[in-house]
Amino acid sequence: MGLVPITDLLKDAQKGGYAVGAFNCNNMEIVQAIIDAAEAEKAPVIMQASQGAIKYAGLEYIVGMANIAAKNASVPVALHLDHGTDFAQVMKCIRYGFSSVMIDGSKYPLEENIAVTNRVLEVGRAVGVSVEAELGKIGGTEDDVTVDERDASMTDPEEAKYFVEKTGVDALAIAIGTAHGQYKGEPKLDFERLEKITKVIDTPIVLHGSSGVPDEAITRAIELGVSKINIDTNIREAFTGGAREAIEKMPDEIDPRKILKVAKEQMEAVIREKIRLFKSSGKA
Repeated sequence: MGLVPITDLLKDAQKGGYAVGAFNCNNMEIVQAIIDAAEAEKAPVIMQASQGAIKYAGLEYIVGMANIAAKNASVPVALHLDHGTDFAQVMKCIRYGFSSVMIDGSKYPLEENIAVTNRVLEVGRAVGVSVEAELGKIGGTEDDVTVDERDASMTDPEEAKYFVEKTGVDALAIAIGTAHGQYKGEPKLDFERLEKITKVIDTPIVLHGSSGVPDEAITRAIELGVSKINIDTNIREAFTGGAREAIEKMPDEIDPRKILKVAKEQMEAVIREKIRLFKSSGKA
């Protein structure tokens, strides 16, 4: 089928009242787990690569694996750059074949964020690549991107309206109480803020830092208009948990395929569970 931009996937999600899962990948087993889960659930899916993943696996490897996966898949697959903070890096990802990119200008003042987002949009529009931006600062650490709790800030609904009017961005990541990485307590999402934002913009809303958010909170967020939900930490937990379990059960095993097979099965189970939670099963 080939890679698709996220634009159409998220528009369909908005109309259908569900969210598309965006799952971070770092190696072949994670890519396979994402695709196998999406195929089993007959769901559209977004594979994401962060700047850290690109540094680890290499840009050509990431794009190569994603292209093979999408070509052989019967469900729509997008390849998305997660938290691109450098304009040159974003351009490189577009040039190498990403179907969607995120430009994270949340560290800048509002007008500067708008300006850098529009620079990326100008290129994205010309080549059919969708663009996600971020407004507000989501706390925690996502590979190379760290936002201290003191610096995290919620998205202002009026600023979101202004931002969308000035950019026409394809998707907007907002801060309503989630955080990257593992939570120390239960996150409390600001649903009133989310509702205000979705009333003033029609742009698909993205929820970052969703691993560890209670299921009922995810369900409520989707009901209020969230169309793309990012999952990374839960996949890492499943991978490492599966690998540890395999090594404990087979301490003398030296074949990495047998160890990674267990890790892949655990990741696929988690991803399928998330897809069902997002109500995107059967939407491909």
